[in-house]
Amino acid sequence: MARRDIEFDAEGVTLRGWFYPGQGASGAAPTVVMAHGFSAVKEMYLDSYAEVFSAAGLNALVFDNRNFGASDGEPRQEIDPWAQVRDYRHAITYATTLPEVDGNRIGIWGSSYSGGHVLVVAAIDRRVKAVVSQVPLVSGHDNFRALVRADFIAGFQDGFNADRLARFQGDPPAMVPVVAEDPLAPSALPTPDSWRWFTETHKLRAPSWRNEVTLRSVEMFTEYEPVSYIPYISPTPLLLLPAVNDVLTPTDLAIAAFEKAREPKKLTILPGGHFDAYVKGFEPSSTPARDWFVQHLTR
Repeated sequence: MARRDIEFDAEGVTLRGWFYPGQGASGAAPTVVMAHGFSAVKEMYLDSYAEVFSAAGLNALVFDNRNFGASDGEPRQEIDPWAQVRDYRHAITYATTLPEVDGNRIGIWGSSYSGGHVLVVAAIDRRVKAVVSQVPLVSGHDNFRALVRADFIAGFQDGFNADRLARFQGDPPAMVPVVAEDPLAPSALPTPDSWRWFTETHKLRAPSWRNEVTLRSVEMFTEYEPVSYIPYISPTPLLLLPAVNDVLTPTDLAIAAFEKAREPKKLTILPGGHFDAYVKGFEPSSTPARDWFVQHLTR
């Protein structure tokens, strides 16, 4: 069966996506709930992961984050990490109402920013029975300081404060590019591989992606600390997939966070950098995720 379009209510905001039935499944089957990372839309290779999970007999429910892609929500292009965490939970609730879904066998998958979200969701929502976190953001505070030179941080904070005052006075939120060709130019994700992947994937697969987010999204990024939830994921099985040469969500931060997790847990290091998991490193990233869900959701 081919995927179908879905939409569901998230406390007044309609979120939209795809549902992939598990191939060969008879009756209600295990289901993986999935959303993308910072500013990305579902067409940016989430369909590829969903197809792998579906081929293994797992349902996959993929949705666009609020304010992005096919989903509703205002202001457009704003990323509130806690709203996105709640939306994962709304998606789980929606999934449990579908006849194809066994609500007692729900897994969650996230990558990059949503790799952080699934750590939080797995810690606070016991409907989740397995979690895969790929190249995750684990600490907004530490990650921001890994990406931004120390002498630039005060300038960012001045910008945050100026934007806050402007919004108070009735102005629309200030916007900033997600990526820029010059890594020293103002952008939310200031690495050369971010520029390449987003611009190439936008042209190849995702015309709805826009190269802008609210400046407030970057401020909320700096405040977000999924690492503080990691010890509470147990006894839900956790698979963490950092990349060996990740310069966007640094490898050392992810591995240090993994050390805070309790059993059952597994660490698999992916080849390449942050974005290789989606393209030339797709098989090394999708296979262990698939196997983890099959192991923990189908027995």
